Amino acid sequence: MPDSVELSTVDLRILRLLQNDARISNKDLAAEVGIAPSTCLDRVNRLRELGVITGQRAEVDAAKLGRPLEALLFVQVRPHRRALVDSFVGHLLALPEVRAVYHLTGPDDFLAHVATASATELQRLVLDELTARDEVARVHTNLVFQHWSGGPLLPPA
Repeated sequence: MPDSVELSTVDLRILRLLQNDARISNKDLAAEVGIAPSTCLDRVNRLRELGVITGQRAEVDAAKLGRPLEALLFVQVRPHRRALVDSFVGHLLALPEVRAVYHLTGPDDFLAHVATASATELQRLVLDELTARDEVARVHTNLVFQHWSGGPLLPPA
């Protein structure tokens, strides 16, 4: 599958609308875009088959789930090798506090976005689940005060 795909202006309008409201009905989506519902459904299915649309998710409020403290953990591992990377990422993703993991360039190797119930729980997570591991050389923690999401992601103009 190629890294990027050719998308029509109709496809881009569909993507913009779905990214703003993934629960929009096919009928309403088709009306907004100006095409027949059957055509719209075909286009959405094509976007899924091409891997442009990779899923639909519910956004949840971590605080309402009892995890009001969010943090970004910058983690340096040594040695930085594929087998270690795969097992470390697997370990992170198995932790219920972890919301996202990014593999980075630069002085830190990973960024983990976590949500915990308290500062005590965050400390436990860092000490028991990260720095206790032999491959973890360093963890730098930044607390998240507030979070904003960007608009719909579209290809460059």
